[in-house]
Amino acid sequence: MYFPKVGDRLDSLDTPSMIADLDLMEANIKKLMDKLLPTGLSIRPHLKTTKSAILANKLVKAGAKGGCVAKVSEAEAITAAGFDDLLITCEIVGPAKVRRLVELYRKNRNIRIVVDSELGASAIDEALASSGIDESISVLIDLDVGLHRTGVKPGEPAIALAHHIARLKHLNLIGVQGYEGHLQHLHDREDRKNQCLESMAILTGTADELRKEGFSIDVVTTGGTGTAEFCATVPGVTELQPGSFIFMDTDYRNAVGTFYSNSLTILSTVLSQQGPRAVTIDSGLKTLTTDSGLAECKDSRYTYGVLGDEHGSLSWEEGTPDLSVGDRVEMIPSHIDPTVNLHDYYYAYRNGVIEEIWPVDSRGKVQ
Repeated sequence: MYFPKVGDRLDSLDTPSMIADLDLMEANIKKLMDKLLPTGLSIRPHLKTTKSAILANKLVKAGAKGGCVAKVSEAEAITAAGFDDLLITCEIVGPAKVRRLVELYRKNRNIRIVVDSELGASAIDEALASSGIDESISVLIDLDVGLHRTGVKPGEPAIALAHHIARLKHLNLIGVQGYEGHLQHLHDREDRKNQCLESMAILTGTADELRKEGFSIDVVTTGGTGTAEFCATVPGVTELQPGSFIFMDTDYRNAVGTFYSNSLTILSTVLSQQGPRAVTIDSGLKTLTTDSGLAECKDSRYTYGVLGDEHGSLSWEEGTPDLSVGDRVEMIPSHIDPTVNLHDYYYAYRNGVIEEIWPVDSRGKVQ
């Protein structure tokens, strides 16, 4: 059985394979750090995009401070792979998940979590107390700043939750989180900026209210690839969580432009000729997600269509060079996070040669 190795050429890879252009990826990282590090804010990239401890460490080397993950299982996998400074950005609810959090915290004291309910906070406190762990886990209140997905409402509900947390021995309130995910892909830049600033006013205003109540709110974390530059201008914000910038996708490109490059593609092979200007490739629903629209061929002259789990189509206008059976094409994902979740490895290349191979550490970690 063939296993790709460093030094192999891209044309030796089987397909579909997830490939990362190191020159473009490194340029994306540098662009983000050059833009945001001078603000003095902490950059805690969201690893739900990369799902990789190796890439988390590369981002820290470039200037980031820790990382975010969405789920406990992601934190388990990334910690096991050698990166432990993590904020889990989704609520941890249910006995099974809370037990897993306790065992993770036993191994990794650098874990931070969010809560948005008294019930959820109390369950974690009780589980930590029963475990014999004396230390208090660092907690942020997750605040609804307009997404209406998770988060306690601003004002009195947030203050009441903070007072409840203060009564719990094993939870240490350190800050607030607010994610304006509903704004990330707004195409109108001024609209995206203005609505983002409204969300930030809710977030920082609540942080100020909590401080007036006597709480030490040291961390105010927020932002994504589409809004981080606006969040960074708001006094009171301390930390930013962009993730997709490192690879990008067609959805973000269409919304925010080409400041960052599409550095990740899916290498695919033409399997079958299906007409004078139509072929079938080996990348279907198991390879490229469609929740944010269809993927695009890197060569924009060819239009992609889905033909099922294993297959996709490419078609083109008359006068465009024909594709033939055996030809290779590169596909740009429409939504990077769930696409990465479909693959086991990244093949990172420079000048057509594989330079690094990275496992997708937290692939499939949805619990």
